[in-house]
Amino acid sequence: MTSNMTVLNVALLQQRCQADRQATIDHSLNAIRQAAKQGADLVVLQELHSSPYFCQTQNCDNFDLAEPIPGPSSELFSAIAAELKIVLVCSLFERRAAGLYHNTAVVFERDGKIAGCYRKMHIPDDPGYNEKFYFTPGDLGFTPIPTSVGNLGVLVCWDQWYPEAARLMALAGADLLIYPTAIGWNPQDDAEEQQRQRDAWITVQRGHAIANGLPLLSVNRVGFEADPSGHTAGAQFWGSSFVAGPQGELLAEASSDEEEILMAKIDLQRSERVRRIWPFLRDRRIDAYADLSHRFCD
Repeated sequence: MTSNMTVLNVALLQQRCQADRQATIDHSLNAIRQAAKQGADLVVLQELHSSPYFCQTQNCDNFDLAEPIPGPSSELFSAIAAELKIVLVCSLFERRAAGLYHNTAVVFERDGKIAGCYRKMHIPDDPGYNEKFYFTPGDLGFTPIPTSVGNLGVLVCWDQWYPEAARLMALAGADLLIYPTAIGWNPQDDAEEQQRQRDAWITVQRGHAIANGLPLLSVNRVGFEADPSGHTAGAQFWGSSFVAGPQGELLAEASSDEEEILMAKIDLQRSERVRRIWPFLRDRRIDAYADLSHRFCD
């Protein structure tokens, strides 16, 4: 860890995204300023926060939304991180080359410099989530990003269902697990199914916090976004952003239907105390896990 801080003030920005890209970005910048005024040291934005969730449909014109990193959006968010002297986690559609695009989280240090990037590793391909059409799987590995507030284990959305990703970040020295997210309900599902999905999403992430003895930040967008193609009923993003401690305890939780700046205080010394009483890393049977490298054990 690269910080002497004992308590970290964090802010998760749970927001709706407008069709007007500039209006959406301006809305995020305003929320970042509000979070900084409330004392946030670390501010985390949701997945692909600069536009509506374009992956609901396959449309080659959407590749025009992608930018290089560094590029115009990264320069904009770099400037506000430096102005407010915060560590900022953004989520951008990266154009690496013609025909090569990534879903990329970018971390800015307090001076505005890029501390590091993470390219989403697990790419979904489900009705309303056509991400394999847009994104090449990440190639930067599960490597925490060193910052002045600690080593950030940044993962993205679909990554949150995989315990392997969280574990590898923990083994590489992450102090926090962070998940920018865009996940929602199919409006045609009944209330019971919707509740099961949201509960599973929260439960699996709290399990990652517990299994690795780490605080976890999960920030999701909120509100209904129509499918431009009309092939599906659209997505009702369920918000519910939350912060959990290293025993999975909920430190802060947002609503499922409102924009919020979710603030929380994280005790950075608690992981040490929890790992002493629950030494999961000590008791791992690394000699018996070779089959995890197989797709399936026939």
